[in-house]
Formats: sequence, C-alpha cells, structure tokens
Amino acid sequence: MYTLDRVERFEQEIRKSRFLAIACPVESEAEAKQYLVEVSDLSASHNCWAYRIGQTYRFSDDGEPSGTAGKPILQAMDGQALDRTLVVVTRWFGGILLGSGGLIRAYGGTAALCLRAAAKTEYVERVTLGVSLGFSDLALVKARLGSFAGLVMDDETYHDTGARLAFRVPAERAEEVGRMIVDLTSGRAEIDA
Repeated sequence: MYTLDRVERFEQEIRKSRFLAIACPVESEAEAKQYLVEVSDLSASHNCWAYRIGQTYRFSDDGEPSGTAGKPILQAMDGQALDRTLVVVTRWFGGILLGSGGLIRAYGGTAALCLRAAAKTEYVERVTLGVSLGFSDLALVKARLGSFAGLVMDDETYHDTGARLAFRVPAERAEEVGRMIVDLTSGRAEIDA
C-alpha cells in the first residue's frame, strides 16, 4: 500500500464540463471530512468524493446518478493501492450530458490521472512502544534501536534513575524489538505498547 506525500491537483475538460480532482493524504475520518469541507466548491454542480483509511472507506456521488462518481473514484484509488487518501472530483456542468458510462469514465479517469501524477510513499504501519530503563542500559539500547530501519523516535524523557523512550516501529518488527530490549537489559527494562 502507498500513501500520498502531499496534496495533488489535476484538471481537465470533458465535453465542455470542467473536472478538477484534488487528492489529499489523510490519517483519520475526521481529517478526511475536514479536507472535504475545505476543498469542495459550493458553486460547482457536483463535488463527488471517496476516501480510504485502512479497511474504512466512504464515497459519495453528490447528486450524480448512483454509482457513476464516488465508486469509480474509490476504484481509481484501489487500482493504485492507495491508503489514507481522500479524492474529491468537482464538476462544473458544461451543458452536454455524458450518460452513465461517460460519467464513470470522467470521474474515475480524472481521479486516476490525478493520483498517477502524485508523489507517493510506501505506507508502513507502525506501532508505538514505550520503554523505561536505567541509565546503565540507556546508551546500549539507544545504539541498537538506531540500527532498526523504519524506527521513529518520538520522545526521550529523563528522570532520576534513568529514562523513558517512546518510539514507533514497523508493526511486523515490534516483537523483535521488544525481545532485543529485554535481552540487552537482562529483563530490567519495562516495555509497554
């Protein structure tokens, strides 16, 4: 799966109707809904959209015939293996009816072209771990954590006997990291997820 690096825009005209796709990276449904409000143009004929965040997805045809806008946008995202993404395709009607097939091609195609042009990063699911350890173990554990690819250090807090580290690690490596810390500290470190 991939996610977008930044907001991407793509505009085209199809049989006198103007279509504008805006693709946004999102982390939650609340953020997707907030972006939807920000990028929708109330003066347009239709603001059709779709988003996917993990297993959660939603889409809307916004007044277009059922199944001709939101679902093709979602299929464009799925076809490019995108997650944590919102795509809004805004249409300004140009006076020529496109028919159901034409609408499906227009909305899905505009979304697909926008997403194809967007900068993407492979999405890696991470879990947050917290570790409390003494000063005697701190340097060795930090050095070994630095060797794990994809580990992101979020916080390091010191107290009178040691430190508390909070970091994110790829989900498939979380158990391995936990075992390594227990082994390095001979079980003295306290790990919480």
